[in-house]
Amino acid sequence: MRTLVITGGTQGIGKALSLHYLGRGDRVIAIGTNHIKGETLLTEADRLSAGDRCSFLPADLSSPTMTFRLAERLRKEYPVIDAVVFGAFRYQTKRQETAEGIERTFALYVLSRYLLAEELRTALERAPHPVIVNLCGTGSGAGRLHWDDLQLRRRYRAFAATMQGARANDLLGVAFTDEHPDSPIRYVLHNPLFVNTGLAEPFRQPTRTAISIMAKLFATPVDKAIEPIADRIDTPPDSALSAFQVRRTIEVTGPAFDLNAARRLANTLRDLIIKSIEA
Repeated sequence: MRTLVITGGTQGIGKALSLHYLGRGDRVIAIGTNHIKGETLLTEADRLSAGDRCSFLPADLSSPTMTFRLAERLRKEYPVIDAVVFGAFRYQTKRQETAEGIERTFALYVLSRYLLAEELRTALERAPHPVIVNLCGTGSGAGRLHWDDLQLRRRYRAFAATMQGARANDLLGVAFTDEHPDSPIRYVLHNPLFVNTGLAEPFRQPTRTAISIMAKLFATPVDKAIEPIADRIDTPPDSALSAFQVRRTIEVTGPAFDLNAARRLANTLRDLIIKSIEA
């Protein structure tokens, strides 16, 4: 029986992965913010006779303080973790800040993933074939890091914030393997592309209806979208860092995976975490 931690594990791809691995006989710790969705997952786990192997831990991962506390709890309760899946994300149509004063998209999509990977590393390294799967926008040419304004205080656009997060997640993979070259953990960047996961929820009408219709017509069903992700979890790649768009391999070279930029981002995130927790 393996132990998997899945952020965003109560809806969309995260929920589908949770139920998939519960059905396989594994233990799943699903992280989310919505208690109703968490209870629904637990009910569905009971129907699979997997209630004793499913846990829902509520946590706001946009808060570095709460993310750090969550990692402490996970390390104590689960000293060996086989896989961590980063799936928590929310499209912020308007700029918002966390209690620590960090732009919410950057805090949730970038900072929390860096922090959890670092804090859960020792538990992962005790597993026989540990893997981190980061669900992100790898392989896309869109977006860039706004180094002079990472939190987009001067001009916030939701798409720019999202694509900046996608580019930052590429660098998170580079930074992790750079800082831990001897780690057995395999870091996988996975872009599932357009999946029918309730993307329309943050939008107002009539945009919400338009996106819902597009999702039904063109998006990949969730159950199909998790197949290549499960393959990476079940058989981690040989390389310390790898990237995929669905099943197509993305070369982890070039400007998107620049080592100096990855080190710069990691240093920036460490400073933000220290300031947030001290505050």
